[in-house]
Amino acid sequence: MSFEIFTALILFSFVSSITPGPNNLMLLTSGVNFGFRPTIPHMLGISAGFAVLLACIGLGLGQLFASVPEAFWALKFAGGIYLLYLAYKIATSGLIERGEAGGKPFTFLQAAAFQWVNPKAWVMAVTAMTIYTQSGDYWLGVAIVVVVFASINLPCISFWCSFGTAMKEFLAAPKKLHIFNFIMALLLVVSIWPIVGVQV
Repeated sequence: MSFEIFTALILFSFVSSITPGPNNLMLLTSGVNFGFRPTIPHMLGISAGFAVLLACIGLGLGQLFASVPEAFWALKFAGGIYLLYLAYKIATSGLIERGEAGGKPFTFLQAAAFQWVNPKAWVMAVTAMTIYTQSGDYWLGVAIVVVVFASINLPCISFWCSFGTAMKEFLAAPKKLHIFNFIMALLLVVSIWPIVGVQV
């Protein structure tokens, strides 16, 4: 991989990881509702799950979906439905006080599994493996893409959770929090539309 391609890969991984999407909006909401420390498994699950998704696409899953586009459309449809469900849960949730039952952030495994139905994650992974790997050193390129994303993704998504945690006190009033959660749910729904139309 040339220096120019490597630099472009770093920039792409940063921009795609830091910009709003289902993961970041959910981390922002989790930071507000639960705080930073309880959301750490969620953040680690996102980074680990996306790294595995990247590796699988690099190892041939992307070509499988390219040859069977119906399967990819089915996956995007399922992901869209699940995101709508998550948006509903966010919109109807309130502040979960310490010790109160009824709500908790994503676990590591839930967040990792979510990457497989997250349309933005698929678009990022397919784009990265298509553009930033070359036939001459393909397997090395796959490894570099996975390592670069794993290194950059976690700090980027942590920013969103930190921002949410910083807003926690300001949104302590139930009315403000309900308005915030409703707006986040709406943004989560809006974030689906530009993604689901992208093909492999």
